[in-house]
Amino acid sequence: MAKFIRILLLLGLLIIASTAIAAQAATPTIDVLHVKGTINPVLVDYIERGIDQAEEDNAVACIIQMDTPGGLDTSMRDIIQDMANSRVPIVVYVPAGARAASAGFFITIAADVAAMAPATEIGAAHPVSIGTEGEGGMSEAMEEKVVNDAVAYARSIAQSHGRNIEWAERAVRDAASLPAHEALELNVIDMIAVDFDSLISQLDGRDVTMLDGSVVTLNTQEATINHIKMNASEGFLYAIADPNIAYILLSLAMLGLIVEISSPGLIFPGIFGGISFLLAFYSLGMLPVNYAGVLLIVLAFGLFIAEVFTTTFGLFTAGGITSLVIGSLILFKGGPAYMQVSIPLIATVSIIIATFLAFVVQRVVRAHRRQATTGREELTGKTAIVKVALEPEGTVLHQGEYWTAVLDRGRAKPGETVIITRFDGLKLYVTKKQQRG
Repeated sequence: MAKFIRILLLLGLLIIASTAIAAQAATPTIDVLHVKGTINPVLVDYIERGIDQAEEDNAVACIIQMDTPGGLDTSMRDIIQDMANSRVPIVVYVPAGARAASAGFFITIAADVAAMAPATEIGAAHPVSIGTEGEGGMSEAMEEKVVNDAVAYARSIAQSHGRNIEWAERAVRDAASLPAHEALELNVIDMIAVDFDSLISQLDGRDVTMLDGSVVTLNTQEATINHIKMNASEGFLYAIADPNIAYILLSLAMLGLIVEISSPGLIFPGIFGGISFLLAFYSLGMLPVNYAGVLLIVLAFGLFIAEVFTTTFGLFTAGGITSLVIGSLILFKGGPAYMQVSIPLIATVSIIIATFLAFVVQRVVRAHRRQATTGREELTGKTAIVKVALEPEGTVLHQGEYWTAVLDRGRAKPGETVIITRFDGLKLYVTKKQQRG
């Protein structure tokens, strides 16, 4: 009987487990990724991880909820490649008030299903390069090559997903943009969904043709929504991969290193400045930087250090501030607005650094003008107590130290106070302190 009961219990557990697994398998899952900001290498890693997890979860679809002004071409192409290789249907949804501009346009039309909410826009995909040649950073010949390449890429993506090829070319060549309802009419996107729930409802039962020709029917009505967010490291790296954050980190690095160099031994400013410099270096590596701007900022740092050690009464500081402002303005020259350092931020950082250097220089000048307070130079004018009578040579006590002293005239008894007038080697020359009355 005991064995029979154990067998029954085991069978019951197996039935319960199999039922739970079957129920779990019967419940569809939709994984949702959230993109808000510029397209950069950190975002590539996040989306790749999200698509991999959607494949592991055997999700019905992977939805990329996106709001972006654009970003880097290389990162955009990496994301589109990950989407093309996905075994799970990819849906790109632009929520209300958002946009899919520039690189976001390419990613949207590369989705298996492209959806937008009302009051959104798509397009403005004309490529922009950051550099020093020409107003936009490229020569005319190079710009023509880049534009033609982008046009061919947009046409290829639109054709493979059955979307409006001619308008895709206009979005790149003429930087054209469309609101959501016009994009739907022109077959740039597949649907308009007022909100996320409406999107899920419209996706249910939709047949999606994958790039390999297979057709997948989406079953989303009873699906479990699984939001995949950036982990802590991805969120931090994505946050600092911003032109303004990179500039702030560079400024903090500059201030920390100036403090450490001007006052060796404080340690903390040096460590803080070093860490800020490494983070700024990483952040700038994620962005298309104009190296002339970087060199001007480095020159400004050198001039600030020179000011601390040479005290030219502001000449090096003025040159450094000028170099810093110019370098900051052209750090991302030729790029779109979201790839530029904020003008108010540049002004604020310049004022803070100028004020800080004025304080440091003032302290240095005051230290140079002040009488030395260490070594034998500080003895002149100080008082000493006679310990061995000065006739005229004897011994005096000054700040706990015994010195051989020579009196200029007369005789001084032990206990009298004398004034040090000068010194020669280890011998002091003193005079009697005048007594009132």
